[in-house]
Amino acid sequence: MSTNQIKTNYPALYTLITVFFFWGFIAAGNSIFIPFCKSYFSLDQFQSQLVDFAFYTAYYIGALLLFALGDLSGKDIVGKWGYKKSIVYGLLFSALGAGAMIVAVEASVYAGMLVGLFIVALGFSLQQTAANPFAILLGDPKTGASRVNLGGGINSFGTTIGPIVVALALFGTAASVSDEQIKALELNKVVLLYVGVGLLFVAAAALFWLSKKVPSGIANEPMEKANKALRTLVVMTVLLAIMFTPVFLSYKSEEALKIESLTKEKDNLINVELKESNIDKDIIYHEIASKQSEIKSLQEPLEKYRMYWLSGALFVVVGGILFSYTSSKKKSEGWGAMQYPQLVLGMLAIFTYVGVEVAIGSNLGELLKLKEFGSLQSSEIAPYISMYWGSLMIGRWAGAISVFNLQGIKKTLALIIVPLIAFGIILSVNILSGKDMKPLYYYVICVIVQIVAFFLSKDKPARTLTIFGMFGVIAMLIGLFSTGTVAIYAFLAGGLACSIMWPSIFSLSIIGLGKYTSQGSAFLVMMILGGGIIPPIQGKLSDIIGIHQSYIVAVVCFAYLTLFAILVKGLLKKQNIDVDAIEVEGSH
Repeated sequence: MSTNQIKTNYPALYTLITVFFFWGFIAAGNSIFIPFCKSYFSLDQFQSQLVDFAFYTAYYIGALLLFALGDLSGKDIVGKWGYKKSIVYGLLFSALGAGAMIVAVEASVYAGMLVGLFIVALGFSLQQTAANPFAILLGDPKTGASRVNLGGGINSFGTTIGPIVVALALFGTAASVSDEQIKALELNKVVLLYVGVGLLFVAAAALFWLSKKVPSGIANEPMEKANKALRTLVVMTVLLAIMFTPVFLSYKSEEALKIESLTKEKDNLINVELKESNIDKDIIYHEIASKQSEIKSLQEPLEKYRMYWLSGALFVVVGGILFSYTSSKKKSEGWGAMQYPQLVLGMLAIFTYVGVEVAIGSNLGELLKLKEFGSLQSSEIAPYISMYWGSLMIGRWAGAISVFNLQGIKKTLALIIVPLIAFGIILSVNILSGKDMKPLYYYVICVIVQIVAFFLSKDKPARTLTIFGMFGVIAMLIGLFSTGTVAIYAFLAGGLACSIMWPSIFSLSIIGLGKYTSQGSAFLVMMILGGGIIPPIQGKLSDIIGIHQSYIVAVVCFAYLTLFAILVKGLLKKQNIDVDAIEVEGSH
């Protein structure tokens, strides 16, 4: 059968794209879950960001385990099991995680919830490793990118409605729930949410397993050895554990317990001052100020201590990847795909991209609580979180237009109309769920700026990444140096900037790897780890300098992504690779 006669297996494809939806739904829902947990469990910003740490670190651990098993056995484990079985195993593992979440929620144990999310994401890691190549396998390889992009579009739809559904589960239909009222909420709706999610995972697994139209997708390809790369990644993982352990332990230290005790005493004094009218207010004010001063004197050195260790974790990742590359330049044997500079810089780019994408959304809830950003309660932020993650959908839908081979005026019209339709869908979904979207109507101006950026990009990945990286830097700087609606729109526009980065980075990183392409893809998936490291670092920086100022982290991330686009273009030219001819593939 010739290539152009291969028909797309649509029943299998429609079954497959359900898993893309799950990834987006849960990941974006976490952005609502984080501020909720902060209020419910009385956490600081770093502790609340451990939701991301648990979720995205699981992607890294899962990908690393698959790579280690493959390197030791000499065969691609997912290919050996078959893509169908791998996705079924991944879905069942995620269902197990949903079960763990239910137990933890019933017991009101935050650490247990983190374990549940970790297990859910471990299952996602296996699903994601299998789903992208499986989508390409389900039809003509020439149209593989369009099937992957369809999955990406469904994934983005999941990110748009995830925050709305999670907000309804947590807060019901109440217009506003104060952070004090959150502490008194019953978590039975969260249990129901994860019962539903768990059952959906099991149902999707059954659908895959029982469907005769879904092929097994077995691919017995040998795996290229990279024992030195594996050893380095294992050492990096151990060092990361060493860096995070003192931070976790510091929350049970003598100083932390003293701060907790003083904070309770201060809160009690504030309650007395508010409720009692026949007391000497000056004495109460003096005692409150004294407690606050003592808390500050204990907190400042403790927060700096934690920040040093977290900075060490960032150094471990950056240093480990750069060490791999410099060592492989001296002797490439045993380093596999890491001997290619475009891949090493791309690993850092994926780490940075996922980190900034998640950090902007996850810290947004805390930012919107500030007086200059509207003094919103955790129950009121869902439309903004939905619009942020929806911004990724707007960009991805626009980015998918190129796979339909439209020419001339048709392509021009599609590039203008599709993003506006996506924007309309986000507004409509939120309005139908009872949310007030009036404050976000003028966000269409940011969408129009993105449309202009697409026209300037001309479907060239290096150029696209440069333009959107600069778009991200400018948007974050506007957000940093302004407040109110302008700043909110600027930070939300970070989603528009991130929207097309994954496929651009992926394509630029794996081009020219030859037999190491599959291995290079696995290394890039591992770097989803950025979503587990960068948000907690921003969270801790926020505890020290304030949530608004902490968005300097996003500026630095977008600056590196712009630099990567410029550097990789030069590197590929030296390898005689035509950068402008690279086709954008991949989905996140």
